[in-house]
Amino acid sequence: MDTNPNTVNVQQNISLNDFQNMVEEVLIRHKSILDIVTKLDEYTARINRAVMKSVTSCGCIEIHATKQDYNKESLSEMKDSMKNHIKGKLCSNCKEIIEEEIGAYLFYLAALCNTLDIDLSDALIKEYKNLKTLGIFSLK
Repeated sequence: MDTNPNTVNVQQNISLNDFQNMVEEVLIRHKSILDIVTKLDEYTARINRAVMKSVTSCGCIEIHATKQDYNKESLSEMKDSMKNHIKGKLCSNCKEIIEEEIGAYLFYLAALCNTLDIDLSDALIKEYKNLKTLGIFSLK
């Protein structure tokens, strides 16, 4: 266990504000809105590619896609019957790769928020409140 007080300890409960402020401090090269938006697209594609490689190269997960059954009596029944079409579980290697790509995506999402003077925490809270208010009727 590292007891050096100069070592940075990253905790799971890091705040979005801390993360957004850190991005503001370290982002230099891709500060243009054009760079940021295209980096978001790039990392969306990289996340998708990493998931697909988990299927096609590693094989730790499989995709068994079928038609979703929307013909239920209630929204609750419909929700319970929806499938994610994934069989298996990500291996540690694939999970690590996907987490890295998601982390980079979050970095550029925070950079976009900084550029547009949007507080990422506020956006998350607003979405949470919408979900909480609308519940299952949000139909996301």
